[in-house]
Amino acid sequence: MFVSGAGAMAVAAALKPESAAAYLSYGPPVKFNWDEVVSWANDMAREPYMPKGPSDRDVIQQIDFDAYQQIKYRPDAAIWPAKDSYPVELFHVGKYFMEPVRVFVVNDGLSREVQYNSELFSYGRADFARALPPDTGFAGFRVMRGANDPDWIAFLGASYFRTTGETRQYGLSTRGLALNIGLSREEEFPRFTNFWIEPLGTPEGIMIYALLESPSVTGAYRIKAVRGQGVVTEVEAVINARTDVERLGVAPLTSMFWYGKNNRGHGMDWRPEIHDSDGLAIWTGSDERIWRPLSNPPVTKVSAFADNNVKGFGLLQRERDFKAYEDDGVFYNRRPSVWIEPIGEWGEGAVQLLEIPTDDETKDNIGVYWVPKEPFTTGKRVNLHYKIYWRNDSPFPHPNGRVAATRLGAGGIPGGKRREGVTKYVIDYEGGVLGELTNDDNVKLKVSVSKGQFDAVAAYRVVDTPYWRAIFDYTPEGKETGVLRAYLDQNGKALTETWIYQHVVG
Repeated sequence: MFVSGAGAMAVAAALKPESAAAYLSYGPPVKFNWDEVVSWANDMAREPYMPKGPSDRDVIQQIDFDAYQQIKYRPDAAIWPAKDSYPVELFHVGKYFMEPVRVFVVNDGLSREVQYNSELFSYGRADFARALPPDTGFAGFRVMRGANDPDWIAFLGASYFRTTGETRQYGLSTRGLALNIGLSREEEFPRFTNFWIEPLGTPEGIMIYALLESPSVTGAYRIKAVRGQGVVTEVEAVINARTDVERLGVAPLTSMFWYGKNNRGHGMDWRPEIHDSDGLAIWTGSDERIWRPLSNPPVTKVSAFADNNVKGFGLLQRERDFKAYEDDGVFYNRRPSVWIEPIGEWGEGAVQLLEIPTDDETKDNIGVYWVPKEPFTTGKRVNLHYKIYWRNDSPFPHPNGRVAATRLGAGGIPGGKRREGVTKYVIDYEGGVLGELTNDDNVKLKVSVSKGQFDAVAAYRVVDTPYWRAIFDYTPEGKETGVLRAYLDQNGKALTETWIYQHVVG
C-alpha cells in the first residue's frame, strides 16, 4: 500500500519540487486519499504487529541528549519554504527517538515520500551520525511560523504532539491514544509510523494524516491544525482493536505539576511555583462545571469522574502572573491551556486523572483522558472526532465564578492552639457576579466530604478586591483518602463551579 504502481510516473510532471535544495529529494508520486489510510489501518488490524526498527541501532544509541542538541535541520532545506505557506522541518532520530517514521508530502491528491539524507542536517560535534544509511527515516517533524521564525506545532515521539498556543511557548502535550494507562501493568505506547502532510489554503494551517500502530491497536488519523486565536487541532480517527484493551484512553493530555499554592512544601526550589498546568476543568453532560486542582501525591493516584456525553475537559494553566513563578527561562506563566471538545455524543464513560509523584520539573507526571464505558475488545472499531483548543484559557468559560487559587495550611486559628491532624482549606473564587456581591448578600460555602469531618466553615469577600474567600477545616478519617467538594451558593443557587479535591493522608 502507498508504493509506486503502474502509471504513477506518468503524473510526476504534475508535482513541483517543494524546495530547490538539492539534498531534499522525494520518492515517486502515488495517488493518495483519506479513505486509503483508513483502509490500510483496517487491514493491518487483522495482522500481527511487526515493528520496523532502525537499520543502525548502535549508531543511533550514541546520539544521547547532548549529541542530539548538536543536530539541526538545515532551514534552507525546509519543505514548502515559500512565504505564503508554513515551512516544515524534520527531526533527526536519536537515542530517545529510536523508532523511525516515514514522512510524505501531499499535493493535488498525490503523495511523495521525503527521502532521508544526512545533508539535510548540520551535526556540530555529533558528526559521527552522518554515517547513518539512506533508509534511516526521521523521528518526526515540526511546522515553522515562517522563514527564520520558531515552530508552532510539532510531532515527535510515539503519538505525542503539541503546539505553542497563544504565547509562542510550548508546554503540555497531547497524544493520539493512551493504552492501559494508570494500571499496575506496563502502559503501552502506540506510535505514529507514517505521516502525510498537506498545506491548507484557507484557513491557514496544515492537514496531517497519520497511521498509528501498536501490538493492541491500529488507527488512521486526520488532524487539521489551524492558527488563529491560539491553535485549534481537529482530530478524526478510526481505531481498530488487534487485541483486548483493558483501558482505552481517548484524547489524552500529558502535563507536569511539581508544586503550586496547594503544596508549596513539595518544592525544594527558589521559584514559588513550578507546573505546566494547575488544574483539571470538566464540563459535564449535565452542565456542571468542575475544577480539580492538580497535586503531587506521595503515591500514584487515579481519579475518575463518571459522566454521560461529557461536553469537554482540559488541563488549564490559570495562574498567569509572572511573579507566581519568577521563571524567566522557561516562562511557566505562558504555558498553554488545552481543552478537549467532543464532536458528537461520546456516551457513558469517565474523565480520568492520573497523578504520579515527582521531585523535579523534568518529568511529565500528569495524565488526563476519556475512558469509554464500553470495553474495547478484539475486532472492535471506534470512530473518534474532537477538537483540541490550545489557548490561554478554556474557549468555553463558565458564566459563573471560578476557582482562582487553592491553599492548604494547619487547621485551627492563627495564634491559637493548632489542631493536630486537621488541615485548613482556603479557596479563592473570582468572576461571574461575585464582584457585585457583599458580605450581606447571604453568600454561603457549601461543603461535602466522602470521608472524615469538616467544620469552621466561612465565606467572605476579600477586602478591596473582587475575590471571595472560602475556608473550612477538614479532619480525615484515619488514613483514608477523602474526596472534598465545595462551591459558593446564594439562596440555593450555585454562584461558582464545583471545587473538588482529593485529600491524601501521609
